[in-house]
Amino acid sequence: MNFEPAAWAADWMLSAAQGIALVVIVTGLAQTAFYIVQLIYAAAALSSRPPVPRGATLWRRYSDQAPPIAVIAPAYNEELTVVESVRSLLALHYPAFEVLLVNDGSKDATLQRVIDEFGLKQVGRFVDDSVEHKPIRGFYANPALPRLLVIDKENGGKADALNAGINAARSSLFCAIDADSILEPDALLRVVRPFIDYPDRTIAVGGTIRIANGCTIDAGRVTTVRLPRNFLALVQIMEYLRAFLMARLALGRMQALTVISGAFGLFSRQRVVEVGGYSHATVGEDMELVVKLHRHMRDNRLPYRIDFIAEPVCWTECPEDVGVLGRQRARWQRGALECFAKHKDMCFNPRYGRIGFVGFGHILLVDVLGPVVEVLGYALVPLLYALKLLAVEWLLAFLAATFTFGIFISALTLILEEVQLRRFPRARELAILAVIAVVENLGYRQLSNVWRIKGWWQFLRREQGWGAMTRKGFGGTPA
Repeated sequence: MNFEPAAWAADWMLSAAQGIALVVIVTGLAQTAFYIVQLIYAAAALSSRPPVPRGATLWRRYSDQAPPIAVIAPAYNEELTVVESVRSLLALHYPAFEVLLVNDGSKDATLQRVIDEFGLKQVGRFVDDSVEHKPIRGFYANPALPRLLVIDKENGGKADALNAGINAARSSLFCAIDADSILEPDALLRVVRPFIDYPDRTIAVGGTIRIANGCTIDAGRVTTVRLPRNFLALVQIMEYLRAFLMARLALGRMQALTVISGAFGLFSRQRVVEVGGYSHATVGEDMELVVKLHRHMRDNRLPYRIDFIAEPVCWTECPEDVGVLGRQRARWQRGALECFAKHKDMCFNPRYGRIGFVGFGHILLVDVLGPVVEVLGYALVPLLYALKLLAVEWLLAFLAATFTFGIFISALTLILEEVQLRRFPRARELAILAVIAVVENLGYRQLSNVWRIKGWWQFLRREQGWGAMTRKGFGGTPA
């Protein structure tokens, strides 16, 4: 028998290319089908929702029913924005709430700025040990500001700071936010609605996160909504719209939501304590908490709801620098992979119902396989072309179909934005975002997948830590 290494190698490359092509095509079709289903469910959620009431109407309707809420805001090196953030939180429109600012061992003047601005003195406070966290060094308060309590603790990370706030909270519900984010005044009134409508079932609710870059901020409030001039910030606006007004709205409707943003989420304190609070050994603590809640309720066969409400909005600053944005996306990818690996036995497990099939199926398609398959597709195209197995006509048709579907999804998301929230008052801004929906497919999407592959590499190497995340601050001063 004649053995020809060159022929064997060519056959092997052909088989490998065909196998990879099959995986890419099947995964791509599955993602497309899932996106279409999400659009249908998001549209159904919008069409069946009641009219959005004004803030004054919400106050009259819910003021007697609204349960107390502890707003927990972890802060680490936030001296440039912490005072404005605290003022914003104290001005929220809600009948009964307290603000727990947790200084997580800041190395700058975060703690001192708050003490000086609000006239705080060290006080005593009973704290239980329901969940684990680093030692607390002191509590600070002012009798003239009974809603505000500042907790100073040793540095332990965001999850650790949130756990300290949970132990100190005196309310049955707590709202986890980022200290550098801005809640709209009626956000708590809106996000608490499922807890009022289904008090015995609701255990967690997420709200919408919006990009504040380019907006006018005055006294801790977004007074004028405008688009930023930075291209990366514009692209992220489209990404956030798709994530919240399509994916999370749909998954909430399906009761298969696995992520509530760490920047804005409302939780039952009792249920979170039952699962041990936030986990320390992950950078995706927000996602992991929601998955732990699903697991706990399913394992104990308890009825529950985890919802998403689009109307309550939290404004946050997004990165405008390629390096910072890349580190953020790699970290998000690593967090999703850590969570999936830790709870992989839930995936497609009938015991966990729609969470196992829909929720974890979404994580598998989008977070686990998505970036790997897309990057393989980028490598496969020139390989198939070199092997003369790819006709240019088919390549152009495939690219046209892919880009057209991506633009279609973004365009429908913009329509959902206009119907649901109408946060962009001028048609010119919607037109600019429509252009961004087209342009982002030509380079940015590919770069984003490279960042996510970096997150895969970090996950395989078991890297920890958040990395440097610099901000300008809402006041425009670099931080």
